[in-house]
Amino acid sequence: MTITPPALSVFESLESEVRSYCRGWPAVFDRAQGARLTDEDGHSYLDFFAGAGSLNYGHNNPVLKRALIDYIERDGITHALDMATTAKRAFLETFENVILRPRDLPYKVMFPGPTGTNAVESALKLARKVKGRESVVSFTNAFHGMSLGSLAVTGNAFKRAGAGIPLVHGTPMPFDNYFDGTVPDFLWFERLLEDQGSGLNKPAAVIVETVQGEGGINVARAEWLRALQDLCHRQDMLLIVDDIQMGCGRTGGFFSFEEAGIVPDIVTLSKSISGYGLPMSLCLFKGELDIWEPGEHNGTFRGNNPAFVTAAATLDAYWADGQMEKQTLARGEQVEQTLLAICAEEATAQFRGRGLVWGLEFTDPARASAVCARAFELGLLLETSGPQSEVVKLLPPLTVTPEELDEGLRTLARCVRETA
Repeated sequence: MTITPPALSVFESLESEVRSYCRGWPAVFDRAQGARLTDEDGHSYLDFFAGAGSLNYGHNNPVLKRALIDYIERDGITHALDMATTAKRAFLETFENVILRPRDLPYKVMFPGPTGTNAVESALKLARKVKGRESVVSFTNAFHGMSLGSLAVTGNAFKRAGAGIPLVHGTPMPFDNYFDGTVPDFLWFERLLEDQGSGLNKPAAVIVETVQGEGGINVARAEWLRALQDLCHRQDMLLIVDDIQMGCGRTGGFFSFEEAGIVPDIVTLSKSISGYGLPMSLCLFKGELDIWEPGEHNGTFRGNNPAFVTAAATLDAYWADGQMEKQTLARGEQVEQTLLAICAEEATAQFRGRGLVWGLEFTDPARASAVCARAFELGLLLETSGPQSEVVKLLPPLTVTPEELDEGLRTLARCVRETA
């Protein structure tokens, strides 16, 4: 089956040129369930993007949909700023009992607003407030959001240029394996910290992704993350883990840093924390860091109660018994075996990933875009990542069935062959 793109009419005539995903997937989507979307013409698409990681449990998950419908039908609160509500209480109690307490994580919970970048902004503000310093260290190829503070700790030159003003108080350092193993970990970073002539202002914090999603599926080793935490402790810097895309089970454990055995000072969550794709984000931090004044950071839509309802239902349904992590790791092995076979036949490709986030990188960046374009024609939604869009990014729902996963992987292999 080859899909013919429709005329998009009002989208092209009225909507801003800033739109992006729709350019690679020129269809008018109408319905979605599980791992599949359907367009207005009845064509079905297997979704290996999952709302950029916002739909870890699939589209219109029936368990979460039922909880949401029941809540709306009983006239449950929709918008509540930061007022206390039964929906918020249920989420907080569930989050504490299912996620925080079993992992012995000492975090307070802040609702900073509905978007991931707002969670990052609140994390940066808090770190600077606690330490009384301005500088924050980030890493090469990092992505932390599109608002100004988040852009200042983002690596991508194209995204940074969109700010239109100088982006200050952020200092980039090499991510894990940036020098292909030829330079000892943190040699440059620690030298700058200890040299009084380096010109590096003492940082308040370091912000890191354990797997860089937009940066090209760059996976930090557990030992690198442990060494980073140790460096932060020795140098009196807070460690912020941005788990917006890689948290909520994407790499296996609920938090992507669990495998490394670290406990960050601050953690940001968004995307799939609501479970249903509803806007919601969290900033988690150790209790002793909670020095906010009331109202010092707020937002009109931080009290999205329908998102609290689906978030609590998600934790009860998928994280109370430990099975989701095992399933994700098993599905990840299925992906890894296929990528091994693809790279055995394709000398210009290599792959990397964890859990159910994987990247297939090509020497020729145009090849990745060609693979994704052909995949769309065959009914599979894939996106690129990396500084040159050289990586095909695989981000299927965690609830994808083995059969659906196999179907998508067979399509991917076909696209790689056909674009050679």
